[in-house]
Amino acid sequence: MAVQQTSSGCGNGSGPDSKVHAATYSTKGEPGEQNLWPRHLARRWTLTLFMGTCLLYCARMAMPICVVSMAATFQWSKIDSGLVLGGFFWGYCFTQILGGCASDRVGGERVLFISATSWAVITAATPLLAHLGSHTLALMTLTRFLMGVMQGVYFPSLASLCSQRVAEGGRGLLMSTMNSGTHLGTLLAGGMGSLILDRYGWESMFYTIGFLSGLWALLVWRCFLKGEVKLAELTKDSKSERSRKPWLKYLKMSPVWSMVFTHMCISSTSYTLLSWLPTYFKESFPQAMGSVYNVIPWLAAIPSALSGGFISDLLINQGYGVAAVRKAMQFVAMGLSSVFILLLSNTVTCPTAVALVSVALGLSSFSSGGVAVNVQDLTPSCAGALYGFMNMLGAFMGLVMVSLSGYLIEVTLSWSAVFSLIALVNSTGLGIFLIFGDAQRIDLEGHSQVISI
Repeated sequence: MAVQQTSSGCGNGSGPDSKVHAATYSTKGEPGEQNLWPRHLARRWTLTLFMGTCLLYCARMAMPICVVSMAATFQWSKIDSGLVLGGFFWGYCFTQILGGCASDRVGGERVLFISATSWAVITAATPLLAHLGSHTLALMTLTRFLMGVMQGVYFPSLASLCSQRVAEGGRGLLMSTMNSGTHLGTLLAGGMGSLILDRYGWESMFYTIGFLSGLWALLVWRCFLKGEVKLAELTKDSKSERSRKPWLKYLKMSPVWSMVFTHMCISSTSYTLLSWLPTYFKESFPQAMGSVYNVIPWLAAIPSALSGGFISDLLINQGYGVAAVRKAMQFVAMGLSSVFILLLSNTVTCPTAVALVSVALGLSSFSSGGVAVNVQDLTPSCAGALYGFMNMLGAFMGLVMVSLSGYLIEVTLSWSAVFSLIALVNSTGLGIFLIFGDAQRIDLEGHSQVISI
């Protein structure tokens, strides 16, 4: 009989069908099982990438955590702070597609190494540039722009790497693990920031994170790219075939553009919360300890991030439709979380605000089992390039929302407008995904085949 193609990019690889499905990737022009990591190497890379994602978010969060102290030092207004924070997203937009395409062609490992080395240098150099001259605002905006440029290739490379090197049954766990790394990085940045800012000043925050990021890049180079562990190379024909994938044509299909739009919405709201929550707590509850509101919400989000991918894989393996599972996860991530965000618009105490933010962030992390892996459901052959495109749009909308939020706070002198904006954007993206989203693979024609057994 003819074996039907599975529609999921993750979490559906158990049982005898998984071997048959893996074989569909071994057709001409596609890397097959010979390019997958062995189990022991996959475990080492998973741990290493988890650490890298953690440090990436530590570097990304250094400025939002230090911006209040820097604003006081350099006499920035809220609009000035918004411009500096928004500079990251301008740079982040430019290299998304480039990073995904490069990773699809040569493998994501080397792209990740170059990215980490660059953001480590930029992070460590930030205090030096801040005190370089009188144009501090322009220099810090430029620094954040360059940070965005170098970090913009990371997640598209990770999506490409997952499609090329990880078996179908392990992709959900890998992506949810990386998602938990983002929260741990935010948690560590908040914890370190609360201690370092009080004792050593904001400059030490950048030096510490830059140094740790450099160590991670050195580890990747010595142990994986230069050491005894040799990476499986894509064949010349495979690289050429991947470079010709017309991934742009898929944007005409409703499941793809709805996925892109939803990802854009949830990314922008997440960036807004990441950028402005430290300021919200510091201004709304000036007597509160930074070690509480900079740590507890992200600590609560870590198990939620891990459980999102696990639950989605479990439901799929139990026979639920992949599309239905993706939509359910996204409803939790964008619908339920928005309810708790809106509750922050009321007058609340600091413990209540911390609890509401913790629940909202925890629920939003369920996206790791929803739209975050939907690109691997739909187009695993060009996951890096397409993910780069959708992440680029998410970064651009994040730039708009972060800057707009700073303007709203400055003009209205209230945070309720920001929280209402976040809920509105989330609800719009969720509605589009529920109506048009799907999980049936659409890139089979022309490079894959159905195997008969």
